[in-house]
Amino acid sequence: MYLAYSALNSTDNQQQQQNEPTNELMLRYQAYQTTCSKYHREIAAIQQYLPGWMPKFR
Repeated sequence: MYLAYSALNSTDNQQQQQNEPTNELMLRYQAYQTTCSKYHREIAAIQQYLPGWMPKFR
């Protein structure tokens, strides 16, 4: 219910504050993808011993 209330009563300032965590999360995810691409050989070597293993996304 709070989400519906905040979506209806948002101001520009509130929208900016709500977008900042999303932007940070998107940047962190892009960094995660870039790192996985950079170290794909090392990840593949680890997956030989631990099938399906992937670095954790924090």
